[in-house]
Amino acid sequence: MHLNYLANIGRYIPEILLVILMVGLILLEVTYKEDEKNRRYIFITAMIGLVATFVALLANYGDKPGAIFSNAVIIDDFSTLMKMIMVLGTIGVVYLSRFSRDIYETLKTEFVIMAVGILIGGFLLASANNMLTMYLGIETLSILSYVMAAFKKNDERSSEAGLKYALYGGISAGIMLFGLSHIYGVIGTIQFTGIVAMIPKLTTGQLAILMPSFVLVFAGIGYKIAAVPFHMWSPDVYEGAPTPVTTFFAIVPKLAGIAALIRITSIFFTVDSPLKVGWIGLMLIISALTMTVGNVTAIGQKSVKRMLAYSSISHAGIMMSALVMIGDLGVKSVVFYGITYLFMTLVAFYITSIVQDKYGNDHFERFSGLIYRYPVMAVMMTVVMFSLTGLPPLAGFVAKYNILTSLVSSKFYTLAVILAVNSVVSAYYYLKIVRLMVLKPAESDESIEGFGFLNQLVIVAMTLPVFVLGIFWDSIMQLAASAKLFIQ
Repeated sequence: MHLNYLANIGRYIPEILLVILMVGLILLEVTYKEDEKNRRYIFITAMIGLVATFVALLANYGDKPGAIFSNAVIIDDFSTLMKMIMVLGTIGVVYLSRFSRDIYETLKTEFVIMAVGILIGGFLLASANNMLTMYLGIETLSILSYVMAAFKKNDERSSEAGLKYALYGGISAGIMLFGLSHIYGVIGTIQFTGIVAMIPKLTTGQLAILMPSFVLVFAGIGYKIAAVPFHMWSPDVYEGAPTPVTTFFAIVPKLAGIAALIRITSIFFTVDSPLKVGWIGLMLIISALTMTVGNVTAIGQKSVKRMLAYSSISHAGIMMSALVMIGDLGVKSVVFYGITYLFMTLVAFYITSIVQDKYGNDHFERFSGLIYRYPVMAVMMTVVMFSLTGLPPLAGFVAKYNILTSLVSSKFYTLAVILAVNSVVSAYYYLKIVRLMVLKPAESDESIEGFGFLNQLVIVAMTLPVFVLGIFWDSIMQLAASAKLFIQ
């Protein structure tokens, strides 16, 4: 038993590194005096720890998959790759928080510590193999997120964002727990494998209880990925929270929720499952609504952050549309989309954050004439907006086209048409920023301090994958295809 436990620990090195990092950051933070604002060793330590975690994940990739800790956690290539994406997103956000003025200087170290804590929850959720682990992952993500959203305690919008997030999160978590208790009441086990084994033996009445219970479970996950109708918190929270927090929310919790949803779909709703038709129908409807509501509502926004919030809702709908293709095809499509979504989101929020720091708001008009003042940044923002729209030869086009062709090959024609139409609709608000940057005169000639040489270099470096993934996509697609789910 002891040897088996040690073997389990050996497969859990990345998560252990994150826990050690979080505890170490807390201990390091208390060594600073309260008035010491430049706590650079916190950021240096965080970066070293996150890079070490990424390296540990990279070392684990390709290892034999398996279930550890009494089948509570699954370690496979799919979860490992999703975790690597989340770590890269966290590294990008930690760097953004270092120079962003949208977080109080005295709270930047707390932001880093909480980001690591939320990342731990994301890891747990991506590898969850029973109902308790999944719920713990959701709550670890959520509780720290509520505090993050309300970081600017002297700002009414930030306080409102934190309160709304906590209220919606508490309600959705309660609904999810209610659904999990129903599943346990019918099946008598919390293990995913035990539930799957019992489903074919259930009576019609028991199945009638079980399907609504899974819908209730989806409420908790759908809330994290801002899927319709659980999206209502997202725009207000994204707009009110500090920009680094918004960037973090758009990447880590969303991708962790998508990973959990893929695992649940692949385990419970296979070809032989009597619940498959109902679940696929639910995913079809919700993904179509999520895409459409996100895109249509984004059109009338004046705030770029709020527009990006609705944009992230639509992208969640696109990733959800791949869930209807149960199997390797859907998994491959989502993983590749997640990789491209990471870089597009980081660049869009980086540039928006710097502009907001300069002018005090992120209205579309603040981007007017950016091409004449900072041409490289305007070009990078244009590239990302084109990619988010899905224009070739950029990564966003390949990601959307891959899902679109997969839907057509799987004969989900209606959903494929809805996805294509929504991509056209999204062009309106994405290209609005491009029009202002290129065709409108600049509001002022004042320099924007955030666009220093180092930050511009970082933004260009993060934009390069958008080009590379759009042209040399085949090798990354093969990597995504190799990220197999392990079902115990």
